[in-house]
Amino acid sequence: MNKKKVPAILILITVIFFSIFMILKNKKEDKYSSTYYNLGTINEITLYDITKKDGDRILNKCESILKDIDNKMSSQISSSEISKINDKAGDSYVKVSDDTYYVIKESISISDMSNDTFDISIGPIIDLWAIGTEDAKVPTEKEITDNLNLVDYKNILFDDENKSIKLAKKNMKIDLGGIAKGYAADKIYEYLKEEKLDSALINLGGNIYILGNKENNQPFSIGIQDPTKPRGNSIGNIKVSDKSVVTSGIYERYLEKNNKIYHHMLDPHTGYPFDNDLSSVTIVSDKSIICDALSTTTFGLGIEKGLKLVESLDGVDAIFITKDKKIYLSSNLKNKFNLTDSSFTIVNN
Repeated sequence: MNKKKVPAILILITVIFFSIFMILKNKKEDKYSSTYYNLGTINEITLYDITKKDGDRILNKCESILKDIDNKMSSQISSSEISKINDKAGDSYVKVSDDTYYVIKESISISDMSNDTFDISIGPIIDLWAIGTEDAKVPTEKEITDNLNLVDYKNILFDDENKSIKLAKKNMKIDLGGIAKGYAADKIYEYLKEEKLDSALINLGGNIYILGNKENNQPFSIGIQDPTKPRGNSIGNIKVSDKSVVTSGIYERYLEKNNKIYHHMLDPHTGYPFDNDLSSVTIVSDKSIICDALSTTTFGLGIEKGLKLVESLDGVDAIFITKDKKIYLSSNLKNKFNLTDSSFTIVNN
C-alpha cells in the first residue's frame, strides 16, 4: 500500500505553530491578580512573573482559603463556628477547627499583653453601634452599660483536649473582626511560599502582606495612608519585603451624628470609641495576625503605652499619626520611613 508523504514544509509549519502555541500558553505575565469579597471586605491578591495557567490555579486556591476562614470565623454567617459559639453562650462548649481555636487563643494573648485593650468578647458592643452598616446608631448610655457586663475575655473558656470553646455568660458574643483578616493573610502568604512564588502582594481590605521583592530584586514601596484624606492618599512610604503592613484609623469606618464623629474602634472598658489624640496607627511585622490585632490595640493604648508595647516585641514596628499631624516612629523605623508630605512632622527622630 502506498503511503503519501507529508511535505516537509507542512511539518515545519506545524512545528512552528505548536511552538508558538506552547510559548504563548506558558508565557509569564508581569502580574496576574484577582479580587474577592470575603471577611466583610474587598480583597485583592496580585501574583508577579507567573503563567496564566498557574495564576488561575493559585488564585482559585487563595479564594478557597478566604472562603474557608470566612465561613469559620465570621459572626455574620449563621453557620460559622463563631456563630455557633455565640449561640451556645452560657450553655455548652462548641468544638471548633484548629484555625478558629488558634485565632481565639492568639486573641487572648493580645488581651493579656495589652491590659484588656484588645478583647474579642466585645461583640455585644459592636452590635449595638453597628458602625459600617445601615443600622449604625449611637446607643443609649443604659444600652452600653447593660452590654458592658458581657465583655470580658476571661469568660472565654477553653477545652484544649477537645479543641472546644464556651462563653461563660448568656448573650456573650465573640467578634474576630479585629484579627481574622490578619490570620487569613498569613495563611495565603504561607500557601504562596509553598507554591515557590517569588513575588506577590496580598491586600485584604487594607491588610497588606508582601511576598518577596518586585522586579530587579527591589523591595516594594508601601504608602502610609493620609488619615485626613480619602484612601489612596499617602503621607510617606516604607520599603518592605516579606512583611505585613496594617493600618487602623479613624477615617476607615465611622458614624456621624450631631456634628460628632464616632469611629469604629471601640474601647472594651467604656463601650465608646477610643478617645485620644491619634488618627491612625500602622503596624509592621512578619506576622499579619499580629499587625491586625496590634494596629487597633496600640491605637487604643495611645502613643506612650502603644510605643512601649511595640518596642517590647521582637520584629514589630509602628507608625503613630496624631490628629495634629505629628508622626511617632518605633526605633527600627526611624531611618526607614520616607516622609513625602511636609504638612506632617516626625517628632521623635
